[in-house]
Amino acid sequence: MRKTGNMIDQATIDRILDAAQIVDVVSDFVTLRKRGVNYVGLCPFHNEKTPSFSVSPAKGLCKCFSCGKGGNAVHFIMEHEQLTYYEALKFLAKKYHIEVKERELSQEEKQAQNVRESMFVVNNFARDYFCNILRNHADGRSIGLAYFRQRGFRDDTIQKFQLGFSINERDAFSKEAQKKGFKKEFLLKTGLAYETEEGKMRDRFWGRVIFPVHTLSGKVVAFGGRILGTDNKKLAKYVNSPESEIYHKSSELYGIYFAKQAIVKQDRCFLVEGYTDVISMHQSGIENVVSSSGTSLTPGQIRLIHRFTNNITVLYDGDKAGIKASIRGIDMLLEEGMHIKVVLLPDGEDPDSFARKHNATDFQNYITAHEVDFIRFKTDLLLDEAGKDPLKRAELINDIVRSISVIPEAIVRSVYIKECSQLLHVEEKLLVAEIAKLIANQKEKGYQASQSSPQTLTTPAENGQPTPPHRDEYQSYIPQEGKEKHEFYQAERLIIQALIRHGEKVICKVEGEEGERDFTVIEYIDNDLKEDDLSFHHKQHRQILKEALEHLKDEGFVAHRYFLAHPDPEISRLSADLIDNRYQLSKYHSKTQTLVSEAERLVELVPMLMVNFKSAIVTEEVRHLRQALQDPAVVNDEEKCNNVMKRYMEMREIQNTMARRLGDRVVLPS
Repeated sequence: MRKTGNMIDQATIDRILDAAQIVDVVSDFVTLRKRGVNYVGLCPFHNEKTPSFSVSPAKGLCKCFSCGKGGNAVHFIMEHEQLTYYEALKFLAKKYHIEVKERELSQEEKQAQNVRESMFVVNNFARDYFCNILRNHADGRSIGLAYFRQRGFRDDTIQKFQLGFSINERDAFSKEAQKKGFKKEFLLKTGLAYETEEGKMRDRFWGRVIFPVHTLSGKVVAFGGRILGTDNKKLAKYVNSPESEIYHKSSELYGIYFAKQAIVKQDRCFLVEGYTDVISMHQSGIENVVSSSGTSLTPGQIRLIHRFTNNITVLYDGDKAGIKASIRGIDMLLEEGMHIKVVLLPDGEDPDSFARKHNATDFQNYITAHEVDFIRFKTDLLLDEAGKDPLKRAELINDIVRSISVIPEAIVRSVYIKECSQLLHVEEKLLVAEIAKLIANQKEKGYQASQSSPQTLTTPAENGQPTPPHRDEYQSYIPQEGKEKHEFYQAERLIIQALIRHGEKVICKVEGEEGERDFTVIEYIDNDLKEDDLSFHHKQHRQILKEALEHLKDEGFVAHRYFLAHPDPEISRLSADLIDNRYQLSKYHSKTQTLVSEAERLVELVPMLMVNFKSAIVTEEVRHLRQALQDPAVVNDEEKCNNVMKRYMEMREIQNTMARRLGDRVVLPS
């Protein structure tokens, strides 16, 4: 496998960060709505029905106030696309047409290249290989291209969806890939090839037309292959890439990369079954369409759609057996609060064939005229099947009641209850009672699950909706190193917060060898620690202070910019978290609701933080000494007891002195 051996230089990183506007970046993946000076949307990192994902254009940061994930544009792309720091920077550089200047990697850095990156590189090679075979190989043109054109696909559509062909030789692709230097390990990991019992490499997609599957950002994550010959009945019509480190079928939707902008624009997503359905509808002019790739919908796929719209229309052909099998999964859409419509196409038609016969206007007109609310559609379908059989009708009523019970909005449930009462000729109060019973059972199960799990994520709220768990100001980001619950660690973190936010700013003047000079926040913190021979407890905090001192004199050094762009993603994430929320009410002035800017109070703030830190350390030692004085081994040893008592009295005196210095606490960073 040939790998890149470079890293991006700091000047290029700065240009990327300057260009990458957080709202612009996040909007590619999440539908945002303006709320005051910020924007909000559904969090892309966890399942939620009420938006808690906030984006601040002024700060260049995003944050989910439920799951806690966020950061700047680079952190968002890292988390969303599961990329490394440098992959995310390259992603943004490509988006904003910035030339990436790189430096040579060390040997150790080369060896640390991500397996995921290698798998994506192999997939890109495979896509290009299959596309080239389709266009330039004799069999590709006469078999693969002929098939696509027979399906009515134009050449520009074939190129847009990157369709390809694999020739009818069992190891042609594997041989070519290995010849080009791609490792066998990654051909097997991606599922592009498999190994026989005899140790021979075999292509998974030989003799098939190829449909690449793209992630939300356009990366090729998997492939689907359709066989064209029908001689061998044992061969499956479609073969898909297996699950891998980069591909989880339950979280991907075919066509989402090409559809996301149209879904937002139309505020609606069409859901179909197969690859060709998506492609034909795109070609006819309807681009807000995705496919579940022949499987029932999964929660991950639903969340993917829900990021862009609340409205989904499911397109069915006339096969009732297929419809019955698939509608079971659609109840999950109701549970997610989605608004669902269903369109039944004419007998003998599927979205692919219907799209080929109609332009976008005619297709849209048909949908408008024939779309039905899902609950009504399901009721009519089951009523038709139940006929006059009382047992089947009772089963039908239970089925519909279960569907309505999962709808989160009480008003929507009420409307459906009224409508179904009329359709099913059942008293409304009976339906209400049954649904209430099911909802109560669901809540009970949810409560029991939360009690049995130590990691409950929600607590009851007055409006009946889940709310984020209480998080104190230190819990949004705390590296685990064993001391995190101690007060001195929390005080230490506040010092680091002040350093990152204001490190290069002048706090006072001091006398030096060449006369009076400016003394920065960074220097004050370092000098104050050295006076008492102290250092920070957490290694990341120590590294931040060390690098801040090293780069303080660099031209144009700004602490928050430097650490936001830090190559260690944990440090850059910590920095993003600490930069957020620049104001906090003083604990002792909360009644007056006075907001004070940190930058205006640095001369008071930083010394106060240092005293807090030292006081917390002394308090911790006093606690340990008090415990020691209760230890029989110490109490019964006069010398030990006297030494501990002496040290205890010294620490208590220091503690009292610090308490007097602390006095009334002023504004602290949040």
